[in-house]
Amino acid sequence: MSTESGPGTGPAVPERTQGQQDDDALGELGYRPELKRTLGNFHTFAAGISYISILTGTFQLFYFGVSFGGPAYWWSWPMVFVGQLMVALCFCELAARYPVAGSIYNWAKKMGGPHVGWLGGWMMMTATMVTLSAVALAYQITLPQISDWFQFVGDGSGKNDAAANAVLLGTVLIVFSTAVNAFGVKLMARINSAGVFIELIAAVALIIFLAAHITRGPSSALTETNGLGSGQTLGYFGAFLTASLASAYVMYGFDTASSLGEESHNPGRNAPRAILRALIASFTIGAFILLFALLAVPDLQAEELSTGGLQYVVLETLGSTIGEIFLWAVVVAITVCVLAVQAAGIRLMFAMARDNNLPAGTHLAKVSPRFQTPVVPAVLIGIVGVVILVININQPQIFSVITSIAIIMIYVAYLLVTVPMLLKRLRRGWQPAEGQFSLGRWGLPINIVAVIWGLAMSINLAWPRAEVYNATGPQHWYLRWGAFLFIGIVALGGFAYYWFVQRHKTGVLAEHRFEEMVDPTTPPSPPAAP
Repeated sequence: MSTESGPGTGPAVPERTQGQQDDDALGELGYRPELKRTLGNFHTFAAGISYISILTGTFQLFYFGVSFGGPAYWWSWPMVFVGQLMVALCFCELAARYPVAGSIYNWAKKMGGPHVGWLGGWMMMTATMVTLSAVALAYQITLPQISDWFQFVGDGSGKNDAAANAVLLGTVLIVFSTAVNAFGVKLMARINSAGVFIELIAAVALIIFLAAHITRGPSSALTETNGLGSGQTLGYFGAFLTASLASAYVMYGFDTASSLGEESHNPGRNAPRAILRALIASFTIGAFILLFALLAVPDLQAEELSTGGLQYVVLETLGSTIGEIFLWAVVVAITVCVLAVQAAGIRLMFAMARDNNLPAGTHLAKVSPRFQTPVVPAVLIGIVGVVILVININQPQIFSVITSIAIIMIYVAYLLVTVPMLLKRLRRGWQPAEGQFSLGRWGLPINIVAVIWGLAMSINLAWPRAEVYNATGPQHWYLRWGAFLFIGIVALGGFAYYWFVQRHKTGVLAEHRFEEMVDPTTPPSPPAAP
């Protein structure tokens, strides 16, 4: 488009830059741009992949999968990937049309209305704060295996030594993450991207090193069930469903790539790509790490597989020196995972507060003029994360129950997006962004599968298994049914507060509301006729 004017052509019309177009798209949602657009393609990809954090998830949960499903639990990895891919594809269409902070909240609001949106945001925000604490605890699984020096509380043999030390290490990590996130998205993105780069290099190197130590073929490893499930009603299938939680606990959070949309360049185009790339890369790398670990471990029936997990495999197979190098890479992965989880939670809290959907919304939605990021949510989420950690000192079993429930709440929050989206499709009320990512005629079947998958996995995750929710005695009914009780309390209690108090105040706060700019070259409208 020409920017020059000639005789009789009138004033020139300036071209709209990509940043202005991105801000216009935000204005259509009713918000004025406040967050600085500094993130590129790799930054958004890194945010998604660091939230999933393959090294963190596989090293934290490998023992669980083997304990309940034997080596054959590996098949749950591709199963979960296919289900989550259906969800991610639905999210890609939404990210292309609504690349906005607090993506789950805003998508649920756009698809199902303000009440569904609030509930989806509330569930996701609560789960994110618990997830932050759960990921921070992973330091305890890795650092003391690198060196006894990291066992600051006791020598590790005391009843509460490990739990107390985990709280100490986790608190240090959350304080660091809070400071980085409060300082600004640019610093967070730089550290996160550098950490993801190290994680990806280490993951590929780990695959190569494990592949060089293979001692058996896939046919023997991936069919080994260790006799688990015998005597149960569903046989091995029941054991496999339990073991599949180890995969379900890892492969989520890919929506973070879109939650940073207001701070990204051309998010309508780049966010869908980042979501898919993060999920596909995580699945591929994780599949090979788990596969080659099972093929390389000297003894496939070793009891340490169910106690020491993947850390044991790495140290036993590669030796202490090389193994410790990879464990340091896991520490880096845990660190950037915490950064990404907290960053996503901050944007979610900011988005809900901007709509005056949280108490003290004005303060929570305030963007620091110096750091150009919501500082109060960063500090608040950090404080809540540390408080949740403290529960782990004397009640580790209760904390493990809450952690499991947090994952279910994320799956439920995803359902609060995909179910209303499916209803819109059935009513022909959904229209993807023109010229952006679209599923076309595949949209309806993919959306249906995404909803069925989300419902099935949520039920599987919440099923009152003693081995998951009450692993050590004495047995308590409230722990066995903890998923239904906790989620019910959080959902019903939170929604009751919203319904009777907050919904009467909801609406975009004036200081965040989009005000259409008037073109100074446009002549004023003539006065109305008397």
